[in-house]
Amino acid sequence: MTRRVSVFLVALAAFMIFEWINLAFNLADGHETSFYVVHGVLVAVNILLALALGAVGVRGWMRGRA
Repeated sequence: MTRRVSVFLVALAAFMIFEWINLAFNLADGHETSFYVVHGVLVAVNILLALALGAVGVRGWMRGRA
C-alpha cells in the first residue's frame, strides 16, 4: 500500500468520525424512539468502520516506512 493510500484512509476515517459524531449531536428532539435507535446503530457502525479504516491506514503507513 502506498503512502498516498494510507493518508487517504486515515483522512477518510477522521472525516467519518467527525461527521457521524456531529450528526449524532445534531439530531432534533421530538422523534419516536425507533428513529433514535436506528440512527444510533448507524452512528455506531460507521464509527467502527472508520476505526477499522484508520487502523488499516496507520498499518499501511508504518509498513511503507520500512
